[in-house]
Amino acid sequence: MSSDLVATWCVSLPDGVHKIEFEHGTTSGKRVIYVDGKVVHKEDWMFKLVGKEYFTIGSGSKPPAKCVISIDACSGFAYEYTLEVNGKSLEKFRENQSKIMKCWVFFAGSANSTPFRVVLEKDTLNVWVNGQIVETTGEFTDEGTETHFALGNTFHSAFIRATSSGKRRTGIIHQLFVDDIEVKEGELKE
Repeated sequence: MSSDLVATWCVSLPDGVHKIEFEHGTTSGKRVIYVDGKVVHKEDWMFKLVGKEYFTIGSGSKPPAKCVISIDACSGFAYEYTLEVNGKSLEKFRENQSKIMKCWVFFAGSANSTPFRVVLEKDTLNVWVNGQIVETTGEFTDEGTETHFALGNTFHSAFIRATSSGKRRTGIIHQLFVDDIEVKEGELKE
């Protein structure tokens, strides 16, 4: 990376959190976009210093997220950089993701092990473990429904329980259990 780095964003998708970095040479017009440290777009010389750059992020079975970086002149030689994801501002996209995705990050076993990232896509009911969609099995229980899945190549049992909150605005509550112990959202379990 050069000293022309002007913006960094993090975008959470079911397959993981993607780091987007943008370099903009304000004298040469150079534009470089990095996704997770890899160059996905590069222009060395451009006469137009403002404009838009298009690229995609994410992988898996669903289409990747479409991204646009907008470069706008503020005043003099100052520029503003904004990121849109799937046609929404980054803030609106994050707001929407929090409604359709539930994410847990935790350790199963020793704290020295690699953390697990489990994502439930509420709209498709796909379950992702460390960036990969996993096979699931559904089961009806007295508490609600349980979606069972493998936690990588470990000997840990995992399931997501869906129960009604009893409140229309709250809707369905999703809880992750690993080895029959609940993992709180955003918590690291030792």
